[in-house]
Amino acid sequence: MKRDIIIIDEEKCNGCGLCVEGCHEGALKMIDGKAKLISESYCDGLGDCLPQCPTDAITIEQRDVAAYDEEAVQVNMAKKQLSTQSAPTGGCPGSRAMTIEHKQTTESSKTINTEVQSELRQWPCQIKLVPPNAPYFDNAHLLIAADCTAYAYANFHNDFMKNKITIIGCPKLDNGDYSDKLTEILTNNEIKSVTVLRMQVPCCGGIESATKQALINSGKMIPWSITTIGTNGNIIEN
Repeated sequence: MKRDIIIIDEEKCNGCGLCVEGCHEGALKMIDGKAKLISESYCDGLGDCLPQCPTDAITIEQRDVAAYDEEAVQVNMAKKQLSTQSAPTGGCPGSRAMTIEHKQTTESSKTINTEVQSELRQWPCQIKLVPPNAPYFDNAHLLIAADCTAYAYANFHNDFMKNKITIIGCPKLDNGDYSDKLTEILTNNEIKSVTVLRMQVPCCGGIESATKQALINSGKMIPWSITTIGTNGNIIEN
């Protein structure tokens, strides 16, 4: 029969797995790092997965395919639920939301073990990949950082990331505007404060303006600040 069904452009697919999480019928699966339609009869053609795709790799077209089989979908979803009960959920392992806990270093051990400890408290940390409703956002101090700042500023983890939830991005290289995603995060969670960390380059103004717009859109009075890092690695007085 001729009906609407999704088409995935594998060249555009970046393997993020967000469409797999957005498909309520279990019609999509990550295979060899790409999203695949595993059965035409599982796809209802409504396109719930489309808004999830950051690269516009998914489209809908009409063609002769098998009819949508709701009973088969229910059986498939039941099997999927059983197989994932003992494993983290989600499509791409790199986009699964998780909280990270680090062992606290005692004073006595600091003199023996000088290894620097990571202050990253959650995964993922890329703005495009973080789930807006992830539990780690609630009551968090949020750090929104341009990704170059971590390389330019030597003590990035201890001075900025410590005790914060960190999300990173590059407005010059990432497609689209961050303001919608940031608005979702601020609106759907009780964020205690927002720190924006940017480089002293014009393109980094995108991450600053997106944060400002998101704060306005959220309608919340959240304490926020901006810190600028120079290309030499020093903090620039604002």
